Amino acid sequence: MSARVGVITFPGTLDDVDASRAVTRSGAEAVSLWHDDADLRGVDAVVVPGGFSYGDYLRCGAIASMAPVMGEVIAAARGGMPVLGICNGFQILCEAGLLPGALGRNRDMHFVCRDEWLRVENTDTAWTGRFDQGAEILIPLKSGEGRFMATAETIDQLEGEGRVVFRFAGEAPNGSTNGIAGICSENGRVVGLMPHPEHAIDPLTGPSDDGLGLFLSALDSVVGV
Repeated sequence: MSARVGVITFPGTLDDVDASRAVTRSGAEAVSLWHDDADLRGVDAVVVPGGFSYGDYLRCGAIASMAPVMGEVIAAARGGMPVLGICNGFQILCEAGLLPGALGRNRDMHFVCRDEWLRVENTDTAWTGRFDQGAEILIPLKSGEGRFMATAETIDQLEGEGRVVFRFAGEAPNGSTNGIAGICSENGRVVGLMPHPEHAIDPLTGPSDDGLGLFLSALDSVVGV
């Protein structure tokens, strides 16, 4: 039986269909989850996709972090289930306390939409096992509030524990501290990143198929490869 990966839809989510397509392309079964669900329907992993959940009111991801489905995601993540937050999903995971830090307005206060080279810094997470350490992957970035920020103490902890998963290979276009593009939880099962790997699963429709590696890695992590 193939792995089942849940993809959550909140009001304002834009990239759930693309995330589901990436899950299917990896060989897993994509399971649609609704923000008001209180049941993860037996999935093996969860993707919290990008968009503008609840219109980005209050703060990006703040309202979504309190949705019924997130209570289930938080409990499952603390039990070791792989969870991936992409863009708005990264914001939601930070607001929910599954990842440290916060995402603020881009340095120049402009929305950034372009392909970016990322360097893979950590291959020991549930979502990066298919990559080589130091590999550079080409992934689209599209966000207005993607600047990763945290206290100096938290940044030192993330760097010291190897929890920076992705870093912009060049200058961070959004001004993220230390060029951080993605981080992980202490156990490496929860990963959040601002760029969109689900838009890079086929060179015909994206800049590369580099993003597929995240979804294949998650499949490996839940089937015990």
